[in-house]
Amino acid sequence: MTRTLLVMAASAVAAGTALGQTPQPFPRPGAPATQAPAPPPAAVQPPPAPAPPAPDVGAPTAATLGLPIYPGAQFLASFDAGRAQRYYLFGTAASFADIVKYYRTVLKDGGDEVFKEPPTHMFEVGRFRQETMAFPPGVTVKDWTWGGSAGYPNPQPGAQPARFPTVLMIVPSPPEPPRK
Repeated sequence: MTRTLLVMAASAVAAGTALGQTPQPFPRPGAPATQAPAPPPAAVQPPPAPAPPAPDVGAPTAATLGLPIYPGAQFLASFDAGRAQRYYLFGTAASFADIVKYYRTVLKDGGDEVFKEPPTHMFEVGRFRQETMAFPPGVTVKDWTWGGSAGYPNPQPGAQPARFPTVLMIVPSPPEPPRK
């Protein structure tokens, strides 16, 4: 048993030594330059990085949503909210306070502070019908820099700004069902 164990250990050491790479010494000042290793064959090189996605040409507008969009806000994504509703996220470099002030003026409504931490302000613009809606129609403004956060990451790599301090969630009224 001991002999078999020794043979297995010796085999593992021999295989590890044969398969291992020899470490290269660090260059020293005044030492002659060593030749750089040959580049790997072209077939082994990784494929080029994909191009960043093009801006979404299908981004909703204030007209299609039926609600104002803060000037300069960038469309981030839309999600199915259920019950024939969608909600749309927009990022902006403007401060939370500036966005709240804008919507108070444009919607002529003070809205409601729904959370102090993180600061979240909601402007409802229509009647919520629990039986037909998932969310009340309106605009929700959230401060993504609360608590020292750098902001909401921009989903487009390399796009500016890299992070959005404030994010808007716009929920339009669902389409009216056809009358019978």
